[in-house]
Amino acid sequence: MTSRWMLVILAGLLAGCTLGPAHRRAPAPSIASPPVFRGAAPATTPSDPASLADLKWFELFKDERLQDLIRAGLARNYDLRDAALRVEAARANLGIRRADQLPDLGASADLTSLRFSRGGSFPLPEGFSQRRTFGGFAANLLSYEVDLWGRLRRASDSARASLLASEENRKVVVTTLVSEVASAYFNLLSLDAELQIARRTLTTREDSRNVIQVREQRGLATLLDVRQAEQLVNTATQSIFELERAIEQTENQISLLVGDRPGPIPRGQPLISQWQPLSVPPGLPSSLLERRPDIRAAEQSIAAANASVDVARAAYFPRISLTGLLGTQSDALSGLFSGPTRIWQFAPQVSQPFFTGGRLRSTERLAETEEHLAVIQYERAIQTAFREVADAIVQYRKTREIREQQETLVVTLQDRSRLAYLRYEGGVDTLLNALDADRDLFGAELGLTRTRRDELLAMVQLYRALGGGWRQ
Repeated sequence: MTSRWMLVILAGLLAGCTLGPAHRRAPAPSIASPPVFRGAAPATTPSDPASLADLKWFELFKDERLQDLIRAGLARNYDLRDAALRVEAARANLGIRRADQLPDLGASADLTSLRFSRGGSFPLPEGFSQRRTFGGFAANLLSYEVDLWGRLRRASDSARASLLASEENRKVVVTTLVSEVASAYFNLLSLDAELQIARRTLTTREDSRNVIQVREQRGLATLLDVRQAEQLVNTATQSIFELERAIEQTENQISLLVGDRPGPIPRGQPLISQWQPLSVPPGLPSSLLERRPDIRAAEQSIAAANASVDVARAAYFPRISLTGLLGTQSDALSGLFSGPTRIWQFAPQVSQPFFTGGRLRSTERLAETEEHLAVIQYERAIQTAFREVADAIVQYRKTREIREQQETLVVTLQDRSRLAYLRYEGGVDTLLNALDADRDLFGAELGLTRTRRDELLAMVQLYRALGGGWRQ
């Protein structure tokens, strides 16, 4: 018995060693970060590490209705629920891999009762009972694979890295969801503002048409003037129908994002009153690698691929397993636990592959290829992140400049339209100039609304590119 326990202890000590092949793992590549993001404001220096992404999403989006929509999406969105279940599946897989490293303990029992025939081909001996009962009970004290080459431990490491990657991917879905809900909400507010402009313009154009019709009846205007005024009325009416269609479709989009059936979406503050920070500092480029969950997920994928290569290489070496049991066995149920009925067994096993038709080598090559692919995807994720931040910075800065110019243009066109109609009504100018001014003003007001929306969308895009939005 002492020898058997020594063998078990020796197996446990060997399991703590890794005598397998030395695999040169592909580390996560070191990519030099630029000192500042391209397009960032000159005031942003390495001594100023603050970043827009340090804000939590409810600190950036202060509209209470928008906050309610985002919270509803975080609770009911289908993509996010799918990502959460994938995390649970990865956690369960890690539990399975960890369990492979531990011994299996169990018990088994059997009871067989049979009756012999005295008239059979083989007559029973004299005094032999026709009814016999056979039974046994065994405790499987040991069923264990000695992880001599680290195969099971590296499989567990791979599962752990996959779990971490799935958790980071869940954060990616959170970031995407927050930005998509905010973007769709700002689009909806923009459409509301455009609809108000279209309705106000329609009212103004109807009044102008009525005035022109009266002037035409008095011989002060022509029928051509009336038709031109009616054209502007019809154009504004058509714009209203198109905007109403877009509003309902955008509401349906938001309803899907928050996991609800299509329906109206409550509004909060109008587009022009939406809060924006005075500045949008991007922070240090080096911190982007730690903040963006997609980059961290790609890094964990490298770790999982590294461990998978070790698992594939360990398949070349012998697999050692230990099994042992202790129990009782008797040909009578009454004597199952009495008398000399004890049994025990200890069976070490060694299996060594010799010829597999190249399967082991192909499996190793596949694991190595997936490892290199993971490295490439990690590098691409970093470079893509730098580009997305640079694009978002220039988009936000230039959109703000365009909005400022658009505001000046709208003020100018409002004054021009007012003066053009006054000159027409005074008989010193043609109606054509007044109608041209009206069309230009309508287009400029719609353009200003869309530019304000684009400025908010650029802020959302920069926030997402910097890795913000997943912190709760």
